[in-house]
Amino acid sequence: MTTTTRFAPSPTGHIHVGNLRTALMNWLIARKAGGSFILRLDDTDQERSKQEYADGIMRDLEWLGLTWDRVERQSDRLDRYAAAADGLREKGRLYEVFETPTELDLKRKKQLNMGKPPVYDRAGLNLSDDDRARLRAEGREGYWRFKLDLERIEWPDGIIGDVSIDAASVSDPVLIRADGQVLYTFASSVDDVDMGVTDIVRGADHVTNTATQIQIIKALGGTPPRFAHHSLLTGPQGEELSKRLGTLSLKDLRENGVAPEALLSLMARLGSSQPVELKMTLGELADGFDLSQFGTSPTKFDAEDLWPLTRERNQHLPFDAVRARIAGMGVPDDLAERFWRVASHNITKLDDLADWWVIFSEGAEPVIDPEDAEFVAQALTLLPPPPYTDTSWAEWTAAVKDATGRKGKGLFMPLRKALTGQAHGPEMSDLMPLLQVVRAKART
Repeated sequence: MTTTTRFAPSPTGHIHVGNLRTALMNWLIARKAGGSFILRLDDTDQERSKQEYADGIMRDLEWLGLTWDRVERQSDRLDRYAAAADGLREKGRLYEVFETPTELDLKRKKQLNMGKPPVYDRAGLNLSDDDRARLRAEGREGYWRFKLDLERIEWPDGIIGDVSIDAASVSDPVLIRADGQVLYTFASSVDDVDMGVTDIVRGADHVTNTATQIQIIKALGGTPPRFAHHSLLTGPQGEELSKRLGTLSLKDLRENGVAPEALLSLMARLGSSQPVELKMTLGELADGFDLSQFGTSPTKFDAEDLWPLTRERNQHLPFDAVRARIAGMGVPDDLAERFWRVASHNITKLDDLADWWVIFSEGAEPVIDPEDAEFVAQALTLLPPPPYTDTSWAEWTAAVKDATGRKGKGLFMPLRKALTGQAHGPEMSDLMPLLQVVRAKART
């Protein structure tokens, strides 16, 4: 059987790092096995689902290289869900209920006070046709629950290990709302059967959903896929991450300059026993991916960890990968490759290149310590105007040393700061040929 996985986001907002972890794991399983990866948009919530978010999800996945074999939309499958619901009704596995949220809350509190698990009492199963007609006459709208078989639901989880849940401890799940909207638990089960999904990785908060969906899938005549539940992400101090996810959307990370390879390399190893290492291709990540290496404890995510990986990735890029960007900054063709070689080791984000070209093309705002002012002024009188060569720095500093007697750091550092405005950066012998001008202020 072909390995088939899916990523099933709801297009009700931008996807974030938590969503990415799920998408990436499913993608890696499919690609490692030479299987199929489905992008399924769970858009049955027609009020909140928007095309702009669907487009954004696709744009984010394409940015990361997480290509899909086909796209499915739940909104195109409403007739299929209706037919599947009719089939469950015929089997006696779907029944209508009428309790209000307030009534359900009172029932739960009563059960808890009696020391019982707060599960639905199945009162809807005892309603006669006359009862249902009377409730509708009162203005109540019926909704539909799935009747669980009260037995243990067990599966070998790919991360957690063997899982066993007593169905008697779980409420019969609501599958269809009073307004007719098909809920995730049902639509997802129908889709997984129809689309031949063989493997599903998702967050540990879905374990109970998995238990009920295993029974729903079997009731639909399908074979449950292999399930694995990854740990949930927390902030760097172990704090709840959900409150910060709005600032951790893939869209924001991309716009802030995070490299896709950095994000993928971190998320593919975070929470596993394998070290986080930069991988420049998804193939490398897939080769080393192993669900059994992941643990069950909450996993700390710190967005700051993305920057060293982004820096490393950018330093690995060949000149051809940035040629167009550098040309767009106005760097002359004869200096472009040297500019990349010099600047690439002194940036984190590619956007930082622009700052370096300003230094080279317009001249830096000089930094001159008061005690070095006279020395720098004298040294600059010995500096000829551009253009400079690979030997210009050595020739100039030798002349300054002879004229002033300064040497070592006391010689080189003030001159570097006067020309570049920075105490650190590229080797000055490499940098000098890129200097187009030297600020007049530095020469006075």
